[in-house]
Amino acid sequence: MKIKPLNKKQLKYIAKYNLKDKYDKAKELFEEDYRHPSLNVELLVPKHLKMYSFRLDIKYRAIFIVVDGEAEIISITNHYK
Repeated sequence: MKIKPLNKKQLKYIAKYNLKDKYDKAKELFEEDYRHPSLNVELLVPKHLKMYSFRLDIKYRAIFIVVDGEAEIISITNHYK
């Protein structure tokens, strides 16, 4: 499944927290096989919103929705805040 390009705010966030390499690696894995175990893809609660997350590293997650068969990142967050 392809991932749509990040918006400017998301690009700034990954630059600020030095996540570019981790995001690129996770994106590559996701596009090859979104069920790859290291991504830890999860359906978030409330489930009816159909929002998912995948792991960039132990601390950061990318929150996404699926639109027309493509993943659209809506947020990149610190998992523990």
